[in-house]
Amino acid sequence: MNRDAIISCQGLQKRYSYKLALNGLTLEIPRGKIVGLLGPNGSGKTTFIKLVSGLLTPTAGQLLVGGHRPGMESKRIVSYLPERTYLNDWMRVEGILEMFSDFYPDFNEAKARDMLARLGINLKDKLKTMSKGTKEKVQLILVMSREAELYLLDEPIGGVDPAARDYILDTIISNYSENATVLISTHLISDIEKVLDEVVFIKNGQMVLQSSVDDIRASRGISVDQLFREEFRC
Repeated sequence: MNRDAIISCQGLQKRYSYKLALNGLTLEIPRGKIVGLLGPNGSGKTTFIKLVSGLLTPTAGQLLVGGHRPGMESKRIVSYLPERTYLNDWMRVEGILEMFSDFYPDFNEAKARDMLARLGINLKDKLKTMSKGTKEKVQLILVMSREAELYLLDEPIGGVDPAARDYILDTIISNYSENATVLISTHLISDIEKVLDEVVFIKNGQMVLQSSVDDIRASRGISVDQLFREEFRC
């Protein structure tokens, strides 16, 4: 496996009692790219992201994150945004900032405060007083304010309005270093295609395509969204 890739896996499997979620997945994700992890529901996207984040343990195969097996070393370089809200509604924004500052040595609180201020979000506000879109923005700001090597974003624009999607995408583009990698899992491909450098298509826990977005447009003359629809007959 390539230890220079930010993510490298070979024959990766994850079995739940009722199904095989990943079935011999082999791929490498390079550094310094925004990569879309794309596939229909149940294809294994969230399982893969949880394995990379260290929340799940592989059933079989090999996985390296920044050259390390998932564990304490890899978790130091990964900033993870789960699909579901994980912050408690009773928490105030200022308390969440303090928690992130205490928990993550690479958290840039000044950066987070600046982005929150630009949105007009009061640090005294509780999450339960915010709309779903605003909560999503707060969570993304927290994740992108870490100086990480790998950002894992699971459905970051799901369930929010188009205006919120634009803000979220702009935040992703403008808040990661050129050497870092952003892996985005989503089914809203047309919305997110404009920010992607590469895509990985997976189906039934296996990779069916990995390509740069430019190569897809040049060689096939269609968008990533059109190719996805053809591949999966959406």
